[in-house]
Amino acid sequence: MQPSPPLGGEGRTAQPDGERGESADGGADAHPSRIAHGSGPLSPNPSPPEGGEGGLPDELRVFDYIYGVLHSPDYRETYAQFLKIDFPRIPYPASPEVFAHVAEKGGALRRLHLMEDAAIGATPYPFKGDGDNVVVKPVFAVSSSPSTCDGEGDHEVVEGPPPSVAGATATSPSQVDGEEQMGRVYINPDQYFENVPAVAWEFHIGGYQPAQKWLKDRKGRALSFDDVVHYQKIIKILIETDRIMKEIKLPL
Repeated sequence: MQPSPPLGGEGRTAQPDGERGESADGGADAHPSRIAHGSGPLSPNPSPPEGGEGGLPDELRVFDYIYGVLHSPDYRETYAQFLKIDFPRIPYPASPEVFAHVAEKGGALRRLHLMEDAAIGATPYPFKGDGDNVVVKPVFAVSSSPSTCDGEGDHEVVEGPPPSVAGATATSPSQVDGEEQMGRVYINPDQYFENVPAVAWEFHIGGYQPAQKWLKDRKGRALSFDDVVHYQKIIKILIETDRIMKEIKLPL
């Protein structure tokens, strides 16, 4: 049995708000508090989400809510088939509390993806080794024994996705015996980024794995200091994106 598609053009009507025009599909002319489910009688939402003017959410909070919805694992799984064939439809929040929660998570993701320093914070993935900083062949080395505080430990270098972490996603982090795998990202045989969680290396955004693609796109080039700092931020953003996505609770 296929789930109903996310709320959008069908199954919604809107009541005009003052002099504003009536919209049959809950579009731009519909006041957010006037949108109702199904075909029953329409009534204003008695408890609109707190936010902008008149207690209604401002544009940025609405954007953050939408961004949070689109990153919700529940939403992506429930509507996976529909998202392959059509533009995403955004469900109206079930309550002000749901709106506030999803908007909060969406806002955190927005700030991360805009690479705001305050959102990213510390990047404890030191770049080590002597060499010319040239990207030769990026590989991930899985730690086969616990690392010490300085990152030393035994590592098994593998090409491409390690067998033990292949297929990892935001909802299925790379783990062994319940412990998240750590390792090194080598750019050449002698230089590497230390203490990198496997989930960052394997994380997908659309059809790409950013931690891998960014280095592969720079194959044969020497990384500058700014490049190293930028890649450390990418690692942190992917880790935090994975964490925040798993915290989004969206009733559907």
